[in-house]
Formats: sequence, C-alpha cells, structure tokens
Amino acid sequence: MLTRRNLIQTAAAAVGGIAATSLLAPSALGMLSPLPAPRPRFRGKLGKLQLLQVGVGGSIAPADRNELKNHPDVVFTGFCDVDSDALASVAKEHPDAFTCRDFREAFDKHGDRFDGVVVCTPDHNHAVIDLWAMRANKHVYGQKPLVQQLSEVVAIEDALRARPNLVTQTGNQRMGPLGRQRTVDILRRGLLGRAIEAHVWIGGPDEGTGGFFWYGGLQDPIQPPANIDWQLWLGAAVDAPCRPGLVNLQWRSSWDYGTGQLGDWCTHLLDLPYFAFDLPSPVSVMAHTLKPSDFYHARGVMSTLTYDVSKARNRAMFAGDRFVVRYGDQGQAPSRASLGLPPGGWPGSGTLIVCEGGAIFNQPDGDPQVWIDGKAVDFKSIQGRGTEGEGNLRERNHWHAWVDTILGKPDAFVQTPFSYAAGIAEAGLLCSRAARFPQQELRWDKSRLVFLKPDGSTHAEATDTCVRRAYRPGFELPAVV
Repeated sequence: MLTRRNLIQTAAAAVGGIAATSLLAPSALGMLSPLPAPRPRFRGKLGKLQLLQVGVGGSIAPADRNELKNHPDVVFTGFCDVDSDALASVAKEHPDAFTCRDFREAFDKHGDRFDGVVVCTPDHNHAVIDLWAMRANKHVYGQKPLVQQLSEVVAIEDALRARPNLVTQTGNQRMGPLGRQRTVDILRRGLLGRAIEAHVWIGGPDEGTGGFFWYGGLQDPIQPPANIDWQLWLGAAVDAPCRPGLVNLQWRSSWDYGTGQLGDWCTHLLDLPYFAFDLPSPVSVMAHTLKPSDFYHARGVMSTLTYDVSKARNRAMFAGDRFVVRYGDQGQAPSRASLGLPPGGWPGSGTLIVCEGGAIFNQPDGDPQVWIDGKAVDFKSIQGRGTEGEGNLRERNHWHAWVDTILGKPDAFVQTPFSYAAGIAEAGLLCSRAARFPQQELRWDKSRLVFLKPDGSTHAEATDTCVRRAYRPGFELPAVV
C-alpha cells in the first residue's frame, strides 16, 4: 500500500542520495544543480549566429526555421534540400542565402558562411549530417530521433567527447513549457519516493495510412517525383527504388529510412525517465507483436526495456536493482486497477512513472497528474512553493535556448542536448527494432554493439539486422577526432 507515511520515509531516504547524485550528474534541465559557467560571448561575422538548414520542407523544418529566424541574433545564410521546389520556395524568403542540393557541397564550398547547422531530414540521414557538422566544429540542432541506427548512438557519443565545446540540441519542444519540467523536478527530488517502473505509450499508427505512416502493404516501385534528387534523398542508405509516400511523410514507417511509431515519439515520451533518473544503457529488450517487422516497422508493439541500476551512481533513486520501462504503440496503456489507481481512462499517449510513494503521469503536453494512496492529489501540494527545483523551473523557447547558449548568455542552457538524446534514441530504437524478433529476450551489449541470447551467446541474426547499416560510398559516417 502506498501511504503518506511511507512516502515521507522513502522520499527522505532518497533525497539524501539524490542530492549527492545531482552534483555528479546535472540535469539537462538545469533544475537541481548550478547553471554552467557562462560561455564566451559569440561573435559571428555578421554580428549574428549564422545558420545552415539541411532539409527545408516536410512537416517540421518550416516550424524550426520560423522559430529560429524570429531570434534577433540569428540569420540563415544557407539552405540545402534534395527537393528543388522546396529549395526554390525558401530561397525567395532568404534571397541572400546560398542554396544547394547536396549537404556535402554546403560544407565543402560554403563552410565559412555558417556557424551552426539545423538538420531536418528523414531519420536515415540524421547521423551522417550531424557528424559532418560536428567534424567541422559547427553547433548542431538535430531533429528527433537523433539517430536511426544503434551503432550511430555510439558514433554521436564519441563525437561529443571529441567536441565538448559544441552546443547541441534535439527537437524536443515539448520540454519548453513548465508541465514536463515539473514532472522531472518531482522525480529528481524524490518527492514520490524511489522509482519502481515506467509505462509509456503512444496512440496509433492506424491501419493503412495515417498520414505519417503507411501499413497497407509493400507498394510497387515508382519513378521519383521530378523535383526530387532520389540518389541524394537516399543519402546514407543503400540504393533502392522509390515507392509511393516515401519522399513525403511515410518514410517514418519504413525499416530503412524511419524508426516506426516507437522511434518517432521516443524523444517526446521517454525523456521524462531519462532526465529524471539519468538512466544507463538498457541491458535487455523484449518486444511482443503479432506481425514482425519487414520492409515496415511493426505496429501493435509492446516492448520491455530492462535497466541494471545496481551500480548506478544514483542507485538511491531506485527501489530495486532493476528498473523496467514498458513502451508500446496503439495506445497500450496499463491497467489502472493493477497499479492501485482509481477507475478511469487514459489519454492516447503518455508517460506514467510508478514510485514507492505514488505515481505521476504526463501527457506529451500539459501539467503532471499525481496519485498517492490511490487518490489524485494536486502536484503543487507535494512539490512545494519556493523550494529548490520549483524556483529554478522556467518556461523557455526551445529553439532560442539553443541559440542563447551558443551566444553565451549566462542563464541559458539547452533542454535536450545530444548527450541525453542519444540515450533516449537508443531506447526507442531497441524497442522498435526488437519487433523483428518478437517474443525473444534480446540482451544488449552496447560496449560491443551486439545482441546476446539468454545463454550469453551472440545473437548473430539480430546483431546483423538491427544494429548497423551499410552506408553508400561518399555518405559514410565521418570520424570526429
């Protein structure tokens, strides 16, 4: 039974460990630890931060561009897109900027004209462009999910160690308002006691087409649209024919180009446990689905991630040696009765974290909901006013925070740097990729980038299929040293 008395006891025990932990592992949100020392004042050639955007059309690139260009110290000096129509349209808005179809040309010919890169391409080209930018010492805003392959997680982390002074940010704008920040704050301060488990789910995708996804069966090849340079669209991916919907939105459901519904939304849903608990790499994943992944990622997936926290520096935050995250699509929410919660329904998407002293839930947007002793309570009644954490929370423009950090403003910090986004992407990829081997326990050895069977032997098929890809010549991942 979760009672107010054991909540107080477990919270008090946990806070002592958390206070020490926060000094070693500062939150990406800057809630519990001092803000980092101010960066040197940035001075660009034009007196502003000069940006190159790679990928200017689609569903998110225009929004990213509009938010960034509204910052008074930003100027877009270059644009790159494989779509000639999208490129011509943005060129009219920015007549002084250079344009090109191939991102490599932007770096080779115009590298002195931009200080930062905004990457808004389909998932399969995220890592190669991010790494090109980091190798060239450019700050990077990379769209979510940060990478499309598990091996790319390690490549990004290696690059971060080689370029510690670069400012990176991942498209996770839902962390800008206060709601999700409040959930992280409550969890990090141990106000619900030690963490037991997390349940995470996303609604959809629909049967057939839902706009962003296609699950109506493999369609016959077609000629690429005349405005698309198909070879450049493929980029890092091996040569393959164009199919209906791929160059628009439905690459998201493709195994080769997207990450499925679980990968597409992991940054907006798994961020809470990662920010709150500084989770290590999972040690295993097991996915359940009726139809395994093929050309498309599977739909109707429920995956279980297991984390070994027995030796974590923030061990005091967890109720046991293992922390489990269950992550599914199709709105597969947990039973409320099984968790001791009152009757009711769940929204189509959300993140629920169960602790020894209560449970806390957040939709992708909005304020948290909290239950103690099976009864709903106002989160403000346990968070307290004027206490550490709440006083440091601040609503921020997600895009401008990246710019302000580069510019060296003393109170600025990025909310989802690559150092966090890489781990979140790893978790999302493990869940979506494991659906090619449903009902199998896949042990994950990140240090060797291999999957293991329960007996400890290498799972060669899963490793060969799910960890890395073959890169087309000229689009290999660059080494950042």
